[in-house]
Amino acid sequence: MNEIGWDDFLKVDLRVGTIVGAAPNVRARKPAYVLTVDLGELGVKTSSAQITHHYSPDSLIGRRVLCVCNFPPKRVAGVCSEVLVTGAYDEAGNVVLAEFALPAPNGGRLV
Repeated sequence: MNEIGWDDFLKVDLRVGTIVGAAPNVRARKPAYVLTVDLGELGVKTSSAQITHHYSPDSLIGRRVLCVCNFPPKRVAGVCSEVLVTGAYDEAGNVVLAEFALPAPNGGRLV
């Protein structure tokens, strides 16, 4: 694994966001949801996420997740994805969201 310096880490803008909306992305080739994420002072942003195996749209509302906020917007299956909601693959290759167990303010930066 390549090591990075602290300055490299600081280039990635990782923030706390709360999922406030989730709906199936009917245009996606692989099952995905269109997520609406409240990032506090950064505003409400949209993301497309292939997280349908472990989560239903209703179960996503209110989850506090870790988002990468400084990628350029990208069009994904008809959706302008403005942030990347992060997670890790489980043993079966399905995404498990990176979440916060305790309250943290929307838009709070990972340190």
